[in-house]
Amino acid sequence: MKRLHIHVSVDDLPSSIRFYSVMFAAEPTVSKIDYAKWMLDDPRVNFAISQRGAKIGLDHLGIQVESGDELEEINQRLAAAAMPVTEQKGTACCYAESDKYWTVDPQGIPWEAFHSLATIPVFGKGAANLIKNKTACCPPSSHSEKS
Repeated sequence: MKRLHIHVSVDDLPSSIRFYSVMFAAEPTVSKIDYAKWMLDDPRVNFAISQRGAKIGLDHLGIQVESGDELEEINQRLAAAAMPVTEQKGTACCYAESDKYWTVDPQGIPWEAFHSLATIPVFGKGAANLIKNKTACCPPSSHSEKS
């Protein structure tokens, strides 16, 4: 089963956690010093916020899947949409190790399709690269430039 993913960059994490916890009637599933995530079933969404982005607001959208087969199905859809797709296998981002495919929609909004493999104790690899690319998450640099 697939789950919509939304990642928003915020300037005040504690206030944002309070707001979204009330709005979703749930505490975050993951809460770190710079990141929080709600894995909701109603609506079925992986909603994440962080203070890692240079630009406050929508960082990226995505589709989280539960298997490698579902990920390949989404990759085929991305390829059929005729936009460039970049593969990331075993990447570390948002306190998780994942296999991902990245693209951008016609408006330039980054989209990721991903299958999380394991939780990890760090936000991701290459923190300096994240700051340089001005993005909260870990899209390939060719996609982050468009966001």
